[in-house]
Amino acid sequence: MNVKVENMEKNMAKLTITVEAARFDDAIQSVYRKKRGSFRLPGFRKGKAPLAVIEKIYGPQIFYEDAFNEIIEATYPDAVKESDLFIVSRPEIGVETLEKGKDLVYTALVAVRPEVTLGEYKGITVERTEISVSDEDIEDKLRDELEKNARIVEVEREVRQGDIATIDFKGTIDGVEFAGGNGEDYPLTIGSGTFIPGFEDQLVGVPSGGETDVKVTFPSDYGAKEVAGKDAVFHVVVKNVKEKQIPEADDDFASDVSEFSTLDEYKEDLRKGILAEKEKAATTQNENKVINKAVENAEMEIPDAMLDSQVEDMISNYRMQLAQQGIPFDEYLKMMGKTVEDLRKDMKPQAEHNIRTSLVLDAIQKAEGIEVSEDRVDAELRRIADQYKMKLEDFMKTVTDSQRKSVKRELEIQETIDFLVSEADLVDPAASA
Repeated sequence: MNVKVENMEKNMAKLTITVEAARFDDAIQSVYRKKRGSFRLPGFRKGKAPLAVIEKIYGPQIFYEDAFNEIIEATYPDAVKESDLFIVSRPEIGVETLEKGKDLVYTALVAVRPEVTLGEYKGITVERTEISVSDEDIEDKLRDELEKNARIVEVEREVRQGDIATIDFKGTIDGVEFAGGNGEDYPLTIGSGTFIPGFEDQLVGVPSGGETDVKVTFPSDYGAKEVAGKDAVFHVVVKNVKEKQIPEADDDFASDVSEFSTLDEYKEDLRKGILAEKEKAATTQNENKVINKAVENAEMEIPDAMLDSQVEDMISNYRMQLAQQGIPFDEYLKMMGKTVEDLRKDMKPQAEHNIRTSLVLDAIQKAEGIEVSEDRVDAELRRIADQYKMKLEDFMKTVTDSQRKSVKRELEIQETIDFLVSEADLVDPAASA
């Protein structure tokens, strides 16, 4: 195999890969052995027709495409290594020569990692994120804790705001049922805004075991376009009503849910917890401010192919996240009234921000010679093992070289961020006004 590299404009490169004729011929033989069982020709038992006979009947190109794909899979990774390029996109494959008995020649158009020209990154001035815990913050947190400890009790009365009504419903538009308009045993929290505007309010006052017709209009921008903007009627049966019984905020509650005997002590502990959360959030915000300023000060040219690859990776990850929640990707797009192209467009700014940030942090790490030792990597792996409550020796057996390198990179990037923040001038808002 021979690889020729041609550097192009805008951080693009073209690899021209030449594969020996014998290797392409071997690939054709490989495909033939895999697929000959699907050919039934006169005079031959199924799967026994010679390659030459099949090529004579169907043409010599019958196995070219599959053989070419085998060659790509086998040779492209080696071609990348031989090129000595830092490739950051999926290849755009082209065919130069594809003929039995001749060298196979194909091209791969790829994006190459851009060079970064760093601007000012030491001594950056940013406004420090202020931290404070108000009485309102504490009361909100206390209210959340009371909600968490509420009892759900079935009651024999009419529906009120905040209740959980178990309902059956059947929707129609102009007297005709429509897809997604029916449901049974649905637990609807009144006032949650889960259903179409106006739906939940019309259930208030309906007794447990009662029925009613709810009249609503679907929003014009509703995800399911076939019902968007249309008037609908839902026949609803309220099967039962449950209410939340929220405990009193007193010393008894404090002693039940914590190690403290008084409500005042419990509130002080809540304050400390809120403060810790805000400090952690402020640290992240301060880091992002410094990083963003360093990125703004740097110069680089992002190739379109690199950006497209990042967007596709983001969509792939999003698709997996939805699948883990049991939501089919196509149904999600339909519900949101979007196409895949819309999603690509939405994600593109974030994808570009991610790429620029990563490139700048890598460049600063290299410029400052920031590295972490293998001992530091081992310590981090021990921490992860403890987090998952695994014995270190068992956990280490699961860690691949690639994963270890990934952990090392994450540590070095965090060291770089810590360095940037330590060199930055974080000023109080009043001082910068």
